[in-house]
Amino acid sequence: MDTQQPGNEPRAIVIGIGDYHVGAEPMTSIGLGSCIGLILHDSKLGIGAMAHIMLPESGGKKDRPGKYADTALEIMLRDLARKGSSPKNLQAKLVGGAQMFANFSGNLSIGDRNAEAVKAGLKSHGIPIKGEDIGGSKGRTVQYCPANGFMVKIRRADGDCSEI
Repeated sequence: MDTQQPGNEPRAIVIGIGDYHVGAEPMTSIGLGSCIGLILHDSKLGIGAMAHIMLPESGGKKDRPGKYADTALEIMLRDLARKGSSPKNLQAKLVGGAQMFANFSGNLSIGDRNAEAVKAGLKSHGIPIKGEDIGGSKGRTVQYCPANGFMVKIRRADGDCSEI
């Protein structure tokens, strides 16, 4: 994890590929292509978590739990529970899951598989999805500040900006 301070915006923790963060601090993840930015928010406590998930399944690997959909959700829930959060108070938003190389003959639909894996994990824990911006063929940058509620800002590689 690194920190940055772009322009006059508050300092945000940068969530790199395969990383995650839990807390009340502003968070950002840059360059989500086929990766999924999973954001969990606990509105009662004003805290949340963000992961930059690269692949749908860990296959038993435990070295970088934020890298895989199955291990990222579990580690985020564990760390949120340590701060007093319960899955029944959590909501989720998803960003990313693009098909960056649609014309590549070796396309494995990683973006779709990542989105499906994250959604299945959230469903198994009973965590509702309150918003998503997934699919397409453009990369995205996502920003989230738990202290300001559950607004997630998205900037796409083509310059379009939105909020979910």
